[in-house]
Amino acid sequence: MSAEESSKVESVPADKEGSKTIAQAISAKQKQSVTKTNYVLKYTLTGHTKAVSSVKFSPNGQWLASSSADKTVKIWGAYDGKFERTITGHKQGISDVAWSHESKYIVSASDDKTLKIWEASTGKCLKTLKGHTNYVFCCNFNSQSNLIASGSFDESVRIWDVKAGKCLKILPAHSDPVSAVHFNRDSSLIVSSSYDGLCRIWDAATGQCLKTLVDDENPPVSYVKFSPNGRYILAGTLDNTLKLWDFGRAKCLKVYSGHKNEKYCIFSNFSVTGGKWIVSGSEDNMIYIWNLQTKEIVQKLEGHKDVVLCTACHPIDNIIASGALEEDKTVKVWRSDT
Repeated sequence: MSAEESSKVESVPADKEGSKTIAQAISAKQKQSVTKTNYVLKYTLTGHTKAVSSVKFSPNGQWLASSSADKTVKIWGAYDGKFERTITGHKQGISDVAWSHESKYIVSASDDKTLKIWEASTGKCLKTLKGHTNYVFCCNFNSQSNLIASGSFDESVRIWDVKAGKCLKILPAHSDPVSAVHFNRDSSLIVSSSYDGLCRIWDAATGQCLKTLVDDENPPVSYVKFSPNGRYILAGTLDNTLKLWDFGRAKCLKVYSGHKNEKYCIFSNFSVTGGKWIVSGSEDNMIYIWNLQTKEIVQKLEGHKDVVLCTACHPIDNIIASGALEEDKTVKVWRSDT
């Protein structure tokens, strides 16, 4: 149960508390008994002219943003797949896109060495963040949407002030390109990953490195993110493996495998709207869904004609978006009732 849900329980008046608790027990039981997903393809969204690099649902669940090597961001309706607008302005391909917490703004990370902040409803560029000395590969807002973290091929992580459009901190984070950056739920921490084989946890306020997670083998880390409750991190490595870490104890808890990932930085996700799943793209053109607890593959989604680089899970409903490389160029939207 999320903190939000549990706070809702606490605020229920005493006379309704019993029925509320019973209803929650039933829904918790239903969630536990979900052992399979049944995702089916709902929409195929065409329009990008090169590889799709990133797909992200807006936190309010209304919109889907996709970014591409074609230098554009496109906005679509999350539920109907309806094309809304194309956002242009970058001089080179875009590797990542992220939404602000209130779903009003978008940030994009580009090979032109800049990030741009856009107003989602108009596509207007509000700020260009300059400072990285090589391709900007990854980006995310914090939960207050006053900060952006970015990672680059220049091996640094930068923290930016959204309002001023200025760089607040440069973290000498890694000794190879930075593949992912992500804030935890209360935005006190940032996690970064790199081809140098390390995941690092940073204090977002001071820029201090609090912890370094390193694997025995030390394969390049292609992606990392915090779990929704902020207690774990999910890390993808270029040895066909996803690992769930308890970073407080620097302990690997779960290993998910069966997909192919040796070359590209493929996004992975926690799916928590129905059952509890791990979702990832794969270099065999499929999307893999694992049971978070048992590590079993519960479904493989077929349909893309090239490497599935990016996936995203809808914040409210059982919807997955995916995007694929050059031979495919489409965004696909999938839906399940579990």
